[in-house]
This record gives sequence, structure tokens and C-alpha cells, in this order.
Amino acid sequence: MLTTLHTAYTDTRAADLAWALGREPLPALATLDLELSGAKLQLRLLGASHQVLLDERRGTCSETVACIPGSSTPLPLGVAKRVGEWEYEFAARVETLSRGSFAGRAQELLALVSDHPHGLAGVFPGSPHAFTAMLAQHHEGQVHWRTWHAYPQDGQLVATRTRVGVRVPAAAL
Repeated sequence: MLTTLHTAYTDTRAADLAWALGREPLPALATLDLELSGAKLQLRLLGASHQVLLDERRGTCSETVACIPGSSTPLPLGVAKRVGEWEYEFAARVETLSRGSFAGRAQELLALVSDHPHGLAGVFPGSPHAFTAMLAQHHEGQVHWRTWHAYPQDGQLVATRTRVGVRVPAAAL
């Protein structure tokens, strides 16, 4: 699903993004509710980037990647931790592209996500290449999502990927 976000473009630099786990739901400009093999997932586009809410019989998980005033946790390159009965893994990378490469990559990602039944993308006013896009899937008992945050003025694209799955007890290995 592709939507135009009717708000000011507030996260203006990749370096301003912060990561948080366990935050309460923030006001969303667009949402996509999914049910993936019994797991309820809500993809949320914020004025300041994204939030994913996962609700499953084993518990809940909330991931926020956004420009959050007063946040002291910058965007990490990677996180692996236990969340209740789950293993949570997060990874992020920042790509810097030339103007032509950036425009092509932006169009490619927006086409991929907007045509996918588990995808949500929002374009910010002012530039067709200023966007946040999210794509989710369920695979082998785990929920996965990927996100892309575009900063055309700097030619930067922030890509994240997350995996949440049931922790396998050591005795079962």
C-alpha cells in the first residue's frame, strides 16, 4: 500500500534516527494491520519514521525507529536480545548513493513495497524520493520485517531488518 503522508518531513537526517524497544504506540499517519500465521502485526508510519507492534499469544513487542526528541539511544548497527519468550534481532545500515542511483533505488523500493500485500510505504511532501517503507513476512515460525528510510537531500538510505522468533531452549539443541 502506498500513501502520501500529510505532514512536514521531520526526520531530516539519517543521523537523527533513534531506536527503541517497548515504547507505547505513537500517533501514526498510516497503518497496515496484518495477521501472519496467528501473529498480529501493525506496521505504523509516523511523522518521524516507523513503529511496528507485534502481538502474539506469547506476548507483545514494540519497535520504534524514529527521530524522537530527547531519545538517548542512537540507531544501532545491530541488537540481539531476549524479549519474553522471544529472540529479537535488529540490524541497520546507512547507504550513501549518488543522486541518480538514489532516485532509481527509491523508485525500485517504492514499487516493491507498494505492490506487496504485506507492504506499507508513505511518501512525504516535497520530494517523491522522501519516504518510509515497510515490508513484513512470516517464515518458519518467525516474524520478519524490513524498513527503508530515505533522505534524498543527503543521498542516504537507511535500511533495517528485524527478526522476532521463539527462543529455542538449550536442552532442545
